[in-house]
Amino acid sequence: MINRISGYQYVHTIVFTLILFIGCSSSDVTEDRESKQDNEATEQAENSSENNEGSDLSVAEFISQMGVGWNLGNSFDVESRDKTFWGNPLPTKEMIDLVAASGFKTLRIPVTWGFHQNDQAPFTIESDFLRQVQEVVDFGIANKMYVIIDVHHDDDWIQLVAEESDYVKERLASLWRQVAIHFKDYDQQLVFDVLNEPRLKGTSLEWSGGDNASRLLLNEYHKVGVDAIRMSGGENTSRFLMIATYAASTLEGPMNDLVIPNNDPNVIVSLHTYFPWSFAGDENGPDTWGSAQEKLALDGEMDRIYQKWVVQEGRSVVLGEWGTRNKNNLSERIEYTSYYVEAALKRGLIPVVWDDGGNFGLQDRNAINWEFPEIIDAIFEAVDNTTMQKD
Repeated sequence: MINRISGYQYVHTIVFTLILFIGCSSSDVTEDRESKQDNEATEQAENSSENNEGSDLSVAEFISQMGVGWNLGNSFDVESRDKTFWGNPLPTKEMIDLVAASGFKTLRIPVTWGFHQNDQAPFTIESDFLRQVQEVVDFGIANKMYVIIDVHHDDDWIQLVAEESDYVKERLASLWRQVAIHFKDYDQQLVFDVLNEPRLKGTSLEWSGGDNASRLLLNEYHKVGVDAIRMSGGENTSRFLMIATYAASTLEGPMNDLVIPNNDPNVIVSLHTYFPWSFAGDENGPDTWGSAQEKLALDGEMDRIYQKWVVQEGRSVVLGEWGTRNKNNLSERIEYTSYYVEAALKRGLIPVVWDDGGNFGLQDRNAINWEFPEIIDAIFEAVDNTTMQKD
């Protein structure tokens, strides 16, 4: 792949200008850490500071530098202690190097912590697992990427029901306190995504927007997580954070009911939009896309997000997941990719493509190459096209 990083210099200026125009109106595991680990973390944090363009970025400046991103899906987020259980090899430096060399400026690392965290107070996270996550974070930092880590498939214990809320809040606060302290010296290149797709799992409301009670309880969970991070010291007092609507949904109810904890200025809204799901994600749905009506509908989706968050609320948005399932329809996926990325960037929304190494796979993580290089090319051609339209 051609190194396309230089092309971002133009896109950063464009997105930054757009956002400015709108107006962005128990630490047991840490205490037990060996001195060698402390030294390694400090060294990587120093590298992070050297790589970052300024230590006190505004949200608008930060978003303008994120470019487009890539998800390391079905890896650390596997619902098993064996992180190869869903078929992908463990992450390597070579995997992340390829992503960075291809032009991606943001790396999202989904993480499921529950299989490596005690389920009773003080809810200690295994130090070896924290070090594994840190190693991949450092691969991204070394490539001068922005890196996002989250709480992903921990839905079995993060339940949006009142009778479980006290337990969830205590455990979630402990989780983020430990993670935040572990990474407290990492600068703004590292972002924490508090909850992935919080929802009423296994119910009829799971993907339909939830209800008022679940959405209000989610606001309480977000506040617990944000407060735990902010109180953890170091760079965490001003670190950029992401919080999701119910199920990271773009439906009206979830978007309208989301409350930014403490009206924190450094909180970014996280949304996932595989739109339309029938084409993008449903294996039994249509394998064609690209009519004038379909493009108009996708523009409508992007406009709703843009109007609600950027215009009305003055908030920045990361589309933390999007992508297309492989249905042996490469040409349609390419056309969709080009249109999606342009539509997002024109509105100052940062798209982070989902790659699970399987149905949504883009990188062959064994051979360390792109399984669908045409889709990767389409992403960055869309970046270039957006630049041309905005010049």
